[in-house]
Amino acid sequence: MSISIAHLTKTYGKLAAVDDVSIEIPSGSVFGLLGPNGAGKTTTFKCMLGLARATSGEILFGGKPLTPKTFEYLTYVPERSVLYEWMSVREHIEMQRRVFARFNQKRADELLQMFALDPRKRIRSMSKGMRTALAVVLAFANEPDIFILDEPTSGLDPVNQRSVLKLIIDAAAGGSTVVFSSHQIGQVERAADHIAVLQHGKVVLGGAVDDLKAGSKIVEGIFESDAVALNGLSSDKRITRVEKTGRIVRLTVRAGSDTLAQQLSSMGAQSVRIVDLNLEDIFLDAVDAGASADVVEHA
Repeated sequence: MSISIAHLTKTYGKLAAVDDVSIEIPSGSVFGLLGPNGAGKTTTFKCMLGLARATSGEILFGGKPLTPKTFEYLTYVPERSVLYEWMSVREHIEMQRRVFARFNQKRADELLQMFALDPRKRIRSMSKGMRTALAVVLAFANEPDIFILDEPTSGLDPVNQRSVLKLIIDAAAGGSTVVFSSHQIGQVERAADHIAVLQHGKVVLGGAVDDLKAGSKIVEGIFESDAVALNGLSSDKRITRVEKTGRIVRLTVRAGSDTLAQQLSSMGAQSVRIVDLNLEDIFLDAVDAGASADVVEHA
């Protein structure tokens, strides 16, 4: 089921937490929502779910607005636990079974075993990671058409993080639409086929991950010393970012990678290579608030 967000705006007084956001999320896709802290990701999720009233804009699920019936096929994992401290894992499972018609008890039991969760354990005695794991179990046992997951691997160890990503990928392969946020960009790169990057409440980049990666390259040169004269590279319109770390200069370029590699060689680089961007490079470039080509120096 597709999700359409058109000109979504949410203001708190004079502050626009979300500012004219428009996103199309294809049915059966894994969609990653990225952004620095305070970028508007959680507010966007809250508006999608009716937990916050949008100031303006429209959100449609399968072409229809949110109604109570929508939650029969939509599930949400919030960033902060909303589990009941005094209840046990088993009691949460039973409550979910009674509330949701699609709830699959066999699937819930399998997932509890996967995450090594003791059904008898009470929430107040569980770690943050265990609470996250239970929230994931409850969400995926519902077998919904739409998942909205806000930091669904928070507090989990690397093994269980990988398990959650596999669940996400498998759910999309089965036809569900998954929207999730994560501060760990590598997780989004591993699972998502589409992304949007938010900054200051606005979409600064969006599209299919493969297309975004294909659009730019990294040209990296290693020099003999760290006294490298950049010779106006930051004013070259083909370059969106110049990063210097000691003897290493990295250029994020949208065109002319071969020519710029030759230029680094002529400037004295002992070794030059051209590599594809990863999602972290794309993210950093998108949220760069400076000019079209900033120079970032690291000690």
